[in-house]
Amino acid sequence: MQTNLVQELQWRGMIHDIMPGTEEQLNKEVTTAYVGIDPTADSLHIGHLVSIMLLKHLQMAGHKPLAVVGGATGMIGDPSFKAAERKLLTVDEVQHNVDCIRQQLAKFLDFDNPVNGAEICNNYDWMKDYLFLDFIRDVGKHITVNYMMTKDSVKKRLETGLSFTEFSYQLLQGYDYLVLYRTKGCRLQMGGSDQWGNITTGTELIRRMEGGEAYALTCPLITKADGTKFGKTEGGNVWLDPAKTSPYKFYQFWLNCSDVDAARYIRIFTLLSREEIEECERQHAEAPERRVLQRALAKDITCRVHSQRDYDMAVSASELLFGKGTTKQLNSLDRATMLSVFEGVPQFTVSRSTIDEGVSLIDLAAETGMFASKGEIRRELKQNSISVNKQKVGEDCRLSASDILSCGSILVQKGKKSYYLLNVE
Repeated sequence: MQTNLVQELQWRGMIHDIMPGTEEQLNKEVTTAYVGIDPTADSLHIGHLVSIMLLKHLQMAGHKPLAVVGGATGMIGDPSFKAAERKLLTVDEVQHNVDCIRQQLAKFLDFDNPVNGAEICNNYDWMKDYLFLDFIRDVGKHITVNYMMTKDSVKKRLETGLSFTEFSYQLLQGYDYLVLYRTKGCRLQMGGSDQWGNITTGTELIRRMEGGEAYALTCPLITKADGTKFGKTEGGNVWLDPAKTSPYKFYQFWLNCSDVDAARYIRIFTLLSREEIEECERQHAEAPERRVLQRALAKDITCRVHSQRDYDMAVSASELLFGKGTTKQLNSLDRATMLSVFEGVPQFTVSRSTIDEGVSLIDLAAETGMFASKGEIRRELKQNSISVNKQKVGEDCRLSASDILSCGSILVQKGKKSYYLLNVE
């Protein structure tokens, strides 16, 4: 093995529970392991990243990762520590989500390595033709209701009500483990700490039906230092799909982490070495205002989830909004990033013909309602507080085609913090 996986995960703070014998199994031979992902949306969000990073470290340590996309279980919904039952998805909805998730996982895992190349499995493949009567006869008889009732994920839902559909989830997940044990030689399942009950049901099923040994490893559920839920913003989840969460907003999420959170997240979500992280921590302790930890975290994860170009664009956009910025940086932004950066600022639509003909900024500001009157914009111009595309302008300013940025907009700024976006169409 290239590294000791358990030791690597331990120093990164990524182990919550581990079944006895797991480390010995990993040190003994190349081990196939999996995590399950329920396709309840057509994109992964950053809450999934912990499990994905478990698979990444597993593969880097020389083992074989399996990502099991729950096409079957995703039609039910895992009840683990949920307050209420989820909306059930149709077969077509699940398949669409599975296809999208496959593409995102390919950014993290090597699927082409001949020794330990990653694989994606869909449990719908082995569940779709399995008759209910056959399942409860072949599998259900091996796990007692008493055993299933002891799981915390079940006990916490008894007061509010738990449907039979959800109650059966742990048996279905346990069967997944059994199938993978039989067909892929899978000996380890990993996941969040809320999955411990479901995972150990699988190890028990393997023991009772196959007389085999299988193992479990879970990581802590990620929380924020202030007690709010990790991965949630005012706009909801932070998604990996740039159409749902722009690379700029994705970058900003990590950049705005508290010092306490950044110190944990940089271990969990990046591939930086222990020495690199400790050096970042040293620099951060010397000058916290430079936010070395946050910048290293945001760079590593934005480049991996999106691209170096998206990262560079996000940095330029941040400097424009929070620093001085330049016209050149503005021209480097695409339209999606521009609109994402300046979301919430007043925006106005201007015809291309008006700009091509040339128009006085004073006249345009009054016509669009950008300023209340020509008198107001004149006063601001006299005070030298108006910029167009980050360049100061005077009372004689006329906008023309040369002022249109590559993204199709013109940025007008008053003072340091007031922005107006003219979208040319």
